[in-house]
Amino acid sequence: MKIIISHDVDHITVLEHNRDLIIPKLIIRSFIELGLGYISISEMIKKFSECLKNKWQNIEELMKFDKENNVPSTFFVGVSKGKGLCYSLENAEYWVKKIVEQGFDVGVHGIAYDNYELIKTEFDTFKKISDLKTFGIRMHYLRHNEYTLDFLNKTGYLFDSSIYGLKNPYKVGSLWEFPLHIMDGYIFCKKSRWQNVFLEKAKQETRSLIEKAHENDINYFTILFHDRYFSESFKQWKEWYLWLIYYLKKNNFEFTTFNDAVDTIERMKG
Repeated sequence: MKIIISHDVDHITVLEHNRDLIIPKLIIRSFIELGLGYISISEMIKKFSECLKNKWQNIEELMKFDKENNVPSTFFVGVSKGKGLCYSLENAEYWVKKIVEQGFDVGVHGIAYDNYELIKTEFDTFKKISDLKTFGIRMHYLRHNEYTLDFLNKTGYLFDSSIYGLKNPYKVGSLWEFPLHIMDGYIFCKKSRWQNVFLEKAKQETRSLIEKAHENDINYFTILFHDRYFSESFKQWKEWYLWLIYYLKKNNFEFTTFNDAVDTIERMKG
């Protein structure tokens, strides 16, 4: 079983949220998590400090860690706005080029999922700013309906990873779907809008999911960790990711990318 690590870029600055309720929600959530004992006063102060610094991304820090640990991760960056994703196309282009320069794969963090024309617009925009010929997509909030994969296939995406479930990759036309198996938010926020799981329980569930996937002969195990959480302001989330990478390396799992996985599967099929 090979491991595919990916990172969704949901936020870049704090000021991009000057017209929505993201910041008030952060404040309310922080006090709730503090009151329930899931975060410390130190973490809450660091969350507010990041607001003052106008920095809600940790892309460079995460690339540095992944590179040091030989993890060929894939980043997904949005090129349109919606559902709490508000950064400018200029910022998206800057980080897409920065990620590519560092040797990592990058794809679209999609907003449109039920309208072919809007999906095609995102595809064309990303292709223009990235200069990439082939790339994949993951939908923001994993949104999809019965037509989404057909639209993505028609648009020309190489792969998608927006369907959550314990399945092996499968093809829809020319599009490869890589089901998502672990996402940080699903690990730490169980049917909740705020953290309600401690680190040790998160580790325990993660080990169980990996073991279950192995028992079910999953060939490519996909993991999503948002760059925003690679911060001491989300201490348990960051520690979970560090532990996860070290755990996978210790147990001799091989890391790969969506792009390389597609190449391997296609070659095996002849």
